[in-house]
Amino acid sequence: MAVPAIATHNKSDHSLTRLALVLFTLCYLPATQAMDINELMTHVDRLWRGDTSQATMSMSVKTRRYERSMTMEAWSRGKEHSLLVIREPIKDRGIATLKVKENIWNYLPKINRVTKVPASMMSGSWMGSHFTNDDLVKENTFIDDFDSVMSFEGERDGILIYEVTSIPKPDVAVVWGKVIMTMQQDNFAPVTASYFDEEGVQVRVMNFDQIKQIDGRYIPMRMTLIPEDKPGESTVVEYKKIAFGMVLDDDFFSLRSLKQRR
Repeated sequence: MAVPAIATHNKSDHSLTRLALVLFTLCYLPATQAMDINELMTHVDRLWRGDTSQATMSMSVKTRRYERSMTMEAWSRGKEHSLLVIREPIKDRGIATLKVKENIWNYLPKINRVTKVPASMMSGSWMGSHFTNDDLVKENTFIDDFDSVMSFEGERDGILIYEVTSIPKPDVAVVWGKVIMTMQQDNFAPVTASYFDEEGVQVRVMNFDQIKQIDGRYIPMRMTLIPEDKPGESTVVEYKKIAFGMVLDDDFFSLRSLKQRR
């Protein structure tokens, strides 16, 4: 699971408005700063996955109607291959989500059934949490699907930060109208990410903490997602361990492997 960026639907009607806003903002930025932002957002996109990754994590969901928790194991290779398997609770053990390029499948071990997830379901809730299907499989990236600009650089709440505002590129299928992310200047670790809809209304906030240095990078080991329209609700993902650089071939990310990993 990486920094949640998007779920999908067609937003071409807003392309001209977005393009005008991006061009207006970029006109006031030096070329060297734009290049630095690209490097910064590439770092964020790769922070939790690298070339390949393996992680174990817990997820705790709190809503007005219920509370639940689960543990999961996840693998990724680049941005086109990922596999996530639930380990606990026992009743959900083996439920898995697989992504290979643009194709995404869910596996339900109780009925031994694999179903393909249609694009229309990517923005739907994953296992009753506040994360979407797209969040879990990281279909989109900031560097490929957004135009980003530095909107603030300095001290805030006693921390030196970079604030980057990212606007979806024209004709890219992105559900958010804007994402504002803050990162620590000393280690480039994310601090917050605020997600806005097409009308500029803040929809959800992601807070990052428990930073740990792993394989030369500073990684927030806990992410707390708070929906703005549901006071008191949240979903917390906490990484127990994460490693990078293992060999994961094409066969690992296959429908056969999807069943075998339960």
